[in-house]
Amino acid sequence: MVKIIECVPNFSEGQNEAVINGLVSVAKSVGGVTLLDHSSDASHNRSVFTLVGDEEGIQEAAFQLVKYASENIDMTKHHGEHPRMGATDVVPFIPIKDSSVEECIEISKKVAKRINDELDIPIFLYEDSASTPNRKNLAKVRKGQFEGMPEKLQEEEWAPDFGERKIHPTAGITAVGARMPLVAFNVNLDTSDITIANKIAKIIRASGGGFKYAKGIGVMLEDRNIAQVSMNMVNFEGTPLYRTFETIRMEAKRYGVNIIGSEIIGLTPAKAMIDCAEYYLQVEDFDYDKQILENHLLG
Repeated sequence: MVKIIECVPNFSEGQNEAVINGLVSVAKSVGGVTLLDHSSDASHNRSVFTLVGDEEGIQEAAFQLVKYASENIDMTKHHGEHPRMGATDVVPFIPIKDSSVEECIEISKKVAKRINDELDIPIFLYEDSASTPNRKNLAKVRKGQFEGMPEKLQEEEWAPDFGERKIHPTAGITAVGARMPLVAFNVNLDTSDITIANKIAKIIRASGGGFKYAKGIGVMLEDRNIAQVSMNMVNFEGTPLYRTFETIRMEAKRYGVNIIGSEIIGLTPAKAMIDCAEYYLQVEDFDYDKQILENHLLG
């Protein structure tokens, strides 16, 4: 029985094609691992990779990608719309088949230790791997970003889980952890006013009193001159995509703004999208397990 683990590392580079292609080559070079998807965004200046593999392969791929990023991404020169604190910003491990969150937690700690031991990059453990409750939420961990992290690391409660209280001079600091699958879901607005997206994001996210399983920020897409509500849906069953979408639509109307589109970054579980189809089509008594053809073919 082969365990299948997913890893979705986020890199602080979405513009330099040579570096992005280098990351792709590294991801494809490790045995026992498959690169399922990668996407890059110039405005965010960020790339998201989705890999799956066995227990040993996924650990090696994650480390080699962090190593390549540390050698080719200089955070002192990085600018982008998405919050970030390291060349490899975050490395989550996710159980997919015959594996558990507990096993992914152990994997995350092994990889975190190796990154620090061999690359001298400090590590925060986050989500289900978090060493303290205030480190579970990535937004809290990343607050201050690369520029503010040297000062943050001197605060009593923010010593790295691995490494000294100083960032790598060019690669910054990385968050490593384990979590269940999330959906990176963005909604675009027909306005160039970023303050509107920020106000809506605050209403949406859990920390602002919004939906329990939603994280959100306002982002400006400079290449399209539009504002975006950028979200991580950490439990798409607890907070479905259509619920945040409709709330954004309703709140945007307050400012005379409309939704012009949405996007999924990286891969998503099929059920997250099918739940939306069921909602908008008002399908009665729908049974996802029994009425989806692919479920029978793959079962």
